[in-house]
Amino acid sequence: MINLIPLMIERVGVILIVVFLLSQSKSFRRIIHKDQGAAEKLMLIALFGLFGVISNYTGIQIHANSAAENSWLIGIEPDSAIANTRIMGIAIGSLLGGPLVGLGIGLIAGVHRFFLGGFTAAACAISAILAGGAAGWFGMIRRKKTPITPTFAVGIGMLMEVTQMGIILLVTRPFELAWDLVKVIGIPMVAVNGLGMLLFMLIIQFIFREQERTKVLQTSKAFYIADRTLPFFRQGLNPESCREVADIMLQLTDADAIAITDSEGVLAHVGAASDHHVPTKGFSTELTKKVLREGRVLTARSREEILCRHEPCPLRAAVVLPLMVHNKTVGTLKLYFNNPGDLTEGEKELAEGLANLFSTQLELAEAEQQSKLLKNAEIKALQAQVHPHFLFNAINTISVLCRTNPEKARKLLLELSQFFRSNLQGARQILIPLDKEMEHVKAYLSLEQARFPDRYEVIFEMEPGLEKSFVPPFILQPLVENSIRHAFARSNSKGKVTVKVFSDESFVNITVSDNGKGIPPEKLDVLGKEAVESRLGTGTALVNIRERLTGIYNKEALFEIKSKEGKGTTISISIPLEKKGAYDYHDDSIYSG
Repeated sequence: MINLIPLMIERVGVILIVVFLLSQSKSFRRIIHKDQGAAEKLMLIALFGLFGVISNYTGIQIHANSAAENSWLIGIEPDSAIANTRIMGIAIGSLLGGPLVGLGIGLIAGVHRFFLGGFTAAACAISAILAGGAAGWFGMIRRKKTPITPTFAVGIGMLMEVTQMGIILLVTRPFELAWDLVKVIGIPMVAVNGLGMLLFMLIIQFIFREQERTKVLQTSKAFYIADRTLPFFRQGLNPESCREVADIMLQLTDADAIAITDSEGVLAHVGAASDHHVPTKGFSTELTKKVLREGRVLTARSREEILCRHEPCPLRAAVVLPLMVHNKTVGTLKLYFNNPGDLTEGEKELAEGLANLFSTQLELAEAEQQSKLLKNAEIKALQAQVHPHFLFNAINTISVLCRTNPEKARKLLLELSQFFRSNLQGARQILIPLDKEMEHVKAYLSLEQARFPDRYEVIFEMEPGLEKSFVPPFILQPLVENSIRHAFARSNSKGKVTVKVFSDESFVNITVSDNGKGIPPEKLDVLGKEAVESRLGTGTALVNIRERLTGIYNKEALFEIKSKEGKGTTISISIPLEKKGAYDYHDDSIYSG
């Protein structure tokens, strides 16, 4: 029995070498990482079923209670059995894929084991199928609560191996022969398969950790590039600014050439092929035209796909990304590679992140340019309402999460982008759909709650059918922000803010209520009518909302503040469902995204 352990460890080593080599391939990592659809599940069944088959072939033949040296089993004598690592591959694949995948893996490995022969063929085939289904079921239940750990996987693997020993004793006859076999192979197979499960899971955990490290590096790199390029994108899309941006990107990415275009021609191209990819009206590649038309990311992995008409062009791969401003494609960012193998998934993801950040920077640049031309001081005040501290705090929070929770950092980055995008879009509109205003509020809350988890709760109650009702921009977010900043200041209890939207015969009614400290009567009388100095602000946001409602709805809209000290505050807004002249805004002014 003891002599069997080193022989089985050698077999585990063979399987783990194969797994390690596979772990370096993109396909294997994609199967491990992706949400598994039908194609991924079939790949898991095929891959881990193959591991089971390899384990059968590399098993150690047991004859007359002694282990026979062999390198590759093609068949087993009728009075012999094998000790192998089949359960290890079945259990791992089943934990990753679930019960259906497990049954598929067990069926492949079990049927193959049956046809190899030996007096335990039927028992081993049955145990392989049962192990696949059971391990998959245990894995599915576990993943609903917490990720699968190596300890859990080892426990499942050893349990499945013990179960196999039990099935051999129950099914195989004569019983004495089965018992003698289990005494020889039982402990070595349970122990070595448990060790194999541990090493297998450590390899998979390494894949996940490496992916997380890559995400952190990509996010940090994208922020660094965005920070370096921001001063130039603030100038808009022009040859001088784009040339500077392209130079920075060529230094900080693995691309062989960088190009930036607007909707009419190439503004800058640096790096390889600069001799014929020159700034000009029009485009030298059909790929760019296609991205401008379709507004989506496209990749090419050959000169023919790039569609460059210059025969000796060294560029063999490219990823072309749209630069979007207000949902319109205004240009493209292009990363070119001389070797198609250099266009990795990581490079593509980095490029996509940069394109999104650049698009936001361009929107900021356009808004900055437009703000210089705006004569309406009220709209200027709205654009300036985002407190610098909010922006700095949000960036600091995301920066910390890049190291501790990169996936959440990516989500918060999108929320920050959504918040500022809504700010910029709203500043150019008189009326926007209510659901867009709600998105703006929720993006703001995501960023605030990341900084102060469990400090307060915000509840939204919206009457169905009101999502597309038109309201002035920036009337809801400042109210929610006021509740969070003022109502719960210096409070140790959990705050609660309720946002309700409902209608009556002729009005859309919006209320924002909190259970905070309330407002003193002397301030309540003037709040919303004039600025009120306090440690946390001046109340000009409320004044602005009231004045805009009056200007747009000609005193038909209602604005009311009710508060009791120690009980909380409720701010109510009522807007006409249909206002004479409201549709005058629809053609030119209303947000149409």
